[in-house]
Amino acid sequence: MPFSFTVHIVEDDASLRASIASLLRSVDMGVQVYSCAEDFLRVAEPGTRGCLLLDVQLPGSSGVDLQARLKDMGHDLPIVFLTGYGTIPMTVRAMRAGAVEFLTKPFVQEDLFAAIETAMARDSERWESRQRDIGLRERFASLSPRQKEVLALVAAGRMNKVIAAELGITEITVKVHRRQVMERLDVRTLADLVRAAERLGVTGAPRAGHPEPR
Repeated sequence: MPFSFTVHIVEDDASLRASIASLLRSVDMGVQVYSCAEDFLRVAEPGTRGCLLLDVQLPGSSGVDLQARLKDMGHDLPIVFLTGYGTIPMTVRAMRAGAVEFLTKPFVQEDLFAAIETAMARDSERWESRQRDIGLRERFASLSPRQKEVLALVAAGRMNKVIAAELGITEITVKVHRRQVMERLDVRTLADLVRAAERLGVTGAPRAGHPEPR
């Protein structure tokens, strides 16, 4: 278990909250505990590593309501729901919103650990994806204004000769810029370049006639 991975337990039953925390700490998991949704919201930050063990029935905002609020705020912690009873509509709503698992109390340790392991894998995937995006944006920032124009036009599906006409440069120059953009963004194929542009939010074509940077 990576040191940076923390299980955030939001459970209003103090006895159960302490029991789960003790169990997880006994296997060297990082743990933080909260008695209500508002307590967690006060400290939650986008990009926090770990997962959320979230009771469905909480004082104030319910667990499902908290899930929706976190999503609206840009938080994407993997969530494992805990419930004394679970209706089918509630379960479907939570799972469609991205919940990892829905555990009915009393649950067995093996099921809890399995759910946390799944959440840990999902957390690692989102973290790695975020790190890739950060690296991609840093490389994108190093492009010249002209290279960014060429990238936008390529992403919009323009052919080299069309890009050349729109920007008032030669087709050979377009090919040079395109090759340099691919090298800077560390992509090998046109399909990879288009996908990178999508991840960067580069869509459509820039205003034509932009002067060639010196």
